[in-house]
Amino acid sequence: MKTLYKAFKILGITIGFLLLFLILFYGHRDLPLKDLKAKYAPSPSAFIGVNGMEVHYREEGKLNDSIPIVLIHGTGSSLHTFEAWTKVLRKDYRVIGLDLPAYGLTGPFPNREYSMEHYVEFIGAFLTALGIEKCILGGNSLGGGIAWRFASQYPKRVERLILIDASGYPSQAMSTPLAFKIAQFPLLKNLFTFITPRFVAKASVENVYADKNLVTESLVDRYFELTLRKGNRQAFIDRLSLKVSENSHKKIKAIQQPTLVLWGDQDQLIPLANAYKFHRDLPNDTLVVLKNTGHVPMEERPNKSVAAVLAFLKGKK
Repeated sequence: MKTLYKAFKILGITIGFLLLFLILFYGHRDLPLKDLKAKYAPSPSAFIGVNGMEVHYREEGKLNDSIPIVLIHGTGSSLHTFEAWTKVLRKDYRVIGLDLPAYGLTGPFPNREYSMEHYVEFIGAFLTALGIEKCILGGNSLGGGIAWRFASQYPKRVERLILIDASGYPSQAMSTPLAFKIAQFPLLKNLFTFITPRFVAKASVENVYADKNLVTESLVDRYFELTLRKGNRQAFIDRLSLKVSENSHKKIKAIQQPTLVLWGDQDQLIPLANAYKFHRDLPNDTLVVLKNTGHVPMEERPNKSVAAVLAFLKGKK
C-alpha cells in the first residue's frame, strides 16, 4: 500500500512540475483589446453593434454599390485572410469583410452558442445593421458553410455565391491542424485556454498550406495574437466541440444562385472530392481547381484565386 501511495505521489509531483513548466514557457494571458486594435484594426477597420457584440469589419471600394461582396473567413482566422483579394476587388466593387464571433477582434458570442444556425442568424443581423438587403456572399471553410446555408435560407438576399474550400459534406480530413486536435482532446482542451504555444499556431497554419515556405512569421503572429483576444480560446474550443448535422448538405441541391466553387487541389482538411460534390449538386456552378494549393487559396495563391473570382463575377468561364 505504501509503495502504491509513493508511486501516486511521485506521479502527482511529476505532473505538477510538468504543468508548471508548460505555464512558465507556454502560458499566455489574453492580450489587451486596445493593443490588438492598434495593430490589427487600422483604417478602414470599424466596429458595429450586432446582437450585443462589437463586430470588427472593413468596408472598401465603391461604397455606393447596393450589392456588395461580403467575405466570410474560416475557423481560427479573421477578415485579414481576404486582404489580398480586397486590394483587387475594391477597384470595381464594394467589398466587406468581417471577423466572425469567436475569432479576430469581434470576440465570442455572449451565449457561447456556435451552431451553424446561429452563425446564419448572425450574418443576417450583420447585413441588416449595415443596411444591406442583397449581396454577393463568399466564404472559406467554415465561412463557406455559413455562406451556402445563408443563401439556402435567405435566397432573396444573395445574388451570387463564392465557396472557397467550403465545409458542408460529411468527409474525413487527410490531415488536421494541431490546434484543432488539441481543442477536441478531452484532457488537453481545458489547458488550451491558458497554455497556448505559438508553435501550435505555426504548425496549424502550415498544415493548411501546400507550400509551407509561404507561411511567414508575420502571418503566424497574426493568427497567434488574435487567438489571444479575450474569450477567443474558449470560443475556439466551444465551436469545435459541437456536432455538425450529417444531413444539412441535402439543402445544397436547392440553391439556385450562380456559384463559384473554388478549391485547392492539395487541401488536406476538406479534400478536393468535396469540390466535386458541390459541383455535382449545385445546378448553376462554375468549378475552378487551383494546382499546388491548400485550404486557403486567397492567402496562398491570391493572384490566381482572385482572377477566378473576377472571371466569375464578369460572367466568364
